[in-house]
Amino acid sequence: MRGRQRGFTLVEMMVALLIAAVLAGTLMLAVPDQSRSLRYEADRLARLMAIAREEALLRGAPVRFEANSERYRFVVWLDRAWWPLSDDPALRERLWLAPTTLALERADGQRVVEFGREQVDMPFRLRLSRDGAQAAIVANGLGIFSIE
Repeated sequence: MRGRQRGFTLVEMMVALLIAAVLAGTLMLAVPDQSRSLRYEADRLARLMAIAREEALLRGAPVRFEANSERYRFVVWLDRAWWPLSDDPALRERLWLAPTTLALERADGQRVVEFGREQVDMPFRLRLSRDGAQAAIVANGLGIFSIE
């Protein structure tokens, strides 16, 4: 009678490799990629800007985008003052996922993103940067916002 051999069978090795691959894949998805998260936030902000533009047209009052490195919000001009749109679930104040730097480029040189009552706004490029990653929101002035 032959003694029992030590070692793993092929099936056991395949199961161990499968478990290792699943764990490695889970770990890769759990670690955030800064460039992807910044692009996600830029895409969300572009959609919110489209909503803010429509809100300005519907209200007949200017809506402005305000931001710093920690948070951003939209405000509306009512009764000779800027008021936050805190009651609007889409345009409420939000925190960035991580500190973010913004740089606005406009042909007229103004340093504010504001949507007015007219159908045509001033085109702009809003650059977002964080931890070496960059994304840009490009507005054509006709309500189309794209991500670069």
